[in-house]
Amino acid sequence: MSKDQAIGAILLIGCIVGILVYGWLVFASQWAFLTLQITGFIAVAGVLAILAWIGYTLATTPPPKPIEDIEKEIEEELKKLEKGTESKQGTSEN
Repeated sequence: MSKDQAIGAILLIGCIVGILVYGWLVFASQWAFLTLQITGFIAVAGVLAILAWIGYTLATTPPPKPIEDIEKEIEEELKKLEKGTESKQGTSEN
């Protein structure tokens, strides 16, 4: 068995054990309500944390340049390249 297969087997067994323990905690233990409260809190907190991270990223990222500015820069670069090509051709013909 390769290392990847061993890790996969461990993950499979671990997840099945986790499902069984969670099922027992929710349906057959005296801590069922607390288990559901903790699970619900973790799920909601995780989603809200991801949304907060997205909001922070949007708030702190500078806006992109307008397309018109990018087009002007491209045109200027093309003009520079054309002038450079023309001057090189003019010197090589002499």
